[in-house]
Amino acid sequence: MQALFDYIISTENRYNNVVKIDDKKLIVNTEITERDHIFVNRIGTVYSCPLTSDAEIEKGDDVILHHNVFRRWYDSHGKERNSASYIGEDKYIVSSDQIYAYKKNDKWNCLPEYCFVKPLYKEDEWALQTDENLSGELVYLNKELQQLGLSKGSVVGFTPNSEYEFTIDGQKLYRVLSNQITINYGPKTKNSSSS
Repeated sequence: MQALFDYIISTENRYNNVVKIDDKKLIVNTEITERDHIFVNRIGTVYSCPLTSDAEIEKGDDVILHHNVFRRWYDSHGKERNSASYIGEDKYIVSSDQIYAYKKNDKWNCLPEYCFVKPLYKEDEWALQTDENLSGELVYLNKELQQLGLSKGSVVGFTPNSEYEFTIDGQKLYRVLSNQITINYGPKTKNSSSS
């Protein structure tokens, strides 16, 4: 099975809504609403690449993708539906603009338009642990940002509402479009974060 322009992605779990406590499993979300997006799985495996692909993504690579690929929803009649990407048997057809990064040789690589930023937290001992506004530490970046002098660990600023929250390898990260990075504060220093 191979598409002309799109990837076919497989997954075993649509949702990441199970937490293991001791030897028991707890389901933390059972609803399908506009709020369930935080529990939707965002990592799949490439089952096949498009016939027209020239990207470095290959069959078997893990990919980080848009949450609506695996998500279920209710139509206007209250009937539960699969996403438009669903093609059957845990397979989904995904356009290249829904993929943000791929894993090769155990390392995440961002596609040209995207990067992932770890939020920084306020250092005030009396403040709740809240993210610093519009800044963070680069964790995964693309070649274009590297050519501009940025590197892993660089502290950057980004435009309002450009960040989108993901959990990757157990870490909270923001996916940010590369062209929404507005400033390079330089490498992370001891005073840049208290997390």
